[in-house]
Amino acid sequence: MTEPAIGSLRVDGASLHYEVRGRGPLLLLIPGGTGGAASFDPIAGELAAEYTVATFDPRGMSRSGLDDPGAEQRVAEHADDAFRLLRLLSPGEPARVFGSSSGAIVAVHLLTAHAEDVERVVAHEPPMVELLPDAPAHRALVARVTETFRVEGLGPAMALFAAGLRKEGDTTGPAAGIGLPPQAAARAERTMADLPYFVGRIVPAFMSYAPDVSRLEALSDRLVLACGQDSRGELPYRPAALLAEHLGTGLRHFPGGHTGLSTHPAEFAGHLREALRA
Repeated sequence: MTEPAIGSLRVDGASLHYEVRGRGPLLLLIPGGTGGAASFDPIAGELAAEYTVATFDPRGMSRSGLDDPGAEQRVAEHADDAFRLLRLLSPGEPARVFGSSSGAIVAVHLLTAHAEDVERVVAHEPPMVELLPDAPAHRALVARVTETFRVEGLGPAMALFAAGLRKEGDTTGPAAGIGLPPQAAARAERTMADLPYFVGRIVPAFMSYAPDVSRLEALSDRLVLACGQDSRGELPYRPAALLAEHLGTGLRHFPGGHTGLSTHPAEFAGHLREALRA
C-alpha cells in the first residue's frame, strides 16, 4: 500500500488528522461510524493509482481531537470540516467525494452546501431516516439508545442500536464483526475507544438529520446513491433506496452489506471507481 503523507488541519473547535496518497484529481473519503482514516486502508492504495486520495479522522475521533471534549456534534459542522479539506487539497478544482454510513450523510450535506467544490458524491448507505415514512419509530429508537447508554452503558446501548438496524423479522446478531479479514478485525478493535462518542453524540445528531431534498433534486446529476447488495431491507439501506427512487437516479449495489468496504475491499474499490466515473 502507498505510504501516505500525513497532515493536520486546524478547524473551528478541532484539529483534523488527514492522510494523502497518490496523484491525480482529489478524491476525499469520509468514514462512517467509529472508522477514521484507517478504515480506508484496504482501498486507498488501489484508488491512489488514479486519484489523489485524502482520508481523515472526523472531529472527536482517533487523532482528531476536540478543543471541548464534551461539545455537541452537528452534521453541518462535520461537512464544513470536509469542505475545508477540499479547499486545502484541491483549491480551485471541484473534487470527488465518497462517504459511508454517517460519513455519507456528511457527504450529502457537503454537496448541498458547497456544490461548486464538489464534482461528484458517492453516498453509501447514509442512514437519513428522516426521509422514511416511519421516521417517528426511528426517532424513538434513537431516544431509547441514548437513554440506555446513559443508564446502562455502552454494551446494552449498542445491542439495542444494532437490533434496530436489522431488517424486519431478522433475529440474528449484528453482522458488523462477522467474517472480517484479520487486518479489518484489528482496526475494529482499535476503534472501540471511539464507540462512546459515536453512540452518545454522533448517532443522535446524525440520525435526526433531514437533507434538503429540493436542493438534491437540482444536484441529482452529481449524486450517486449506493447500498450493499446484502443490505436489502435493513434500516441504512431504505433511505438511500427511497431517495434514489425520488430523484430518478437509480440505486447502485456494492458488494457485501453495510460493512462491504471491510469485508470485500477489492470488489468494493472496483465498484467505487465505476460509480465515480458514471
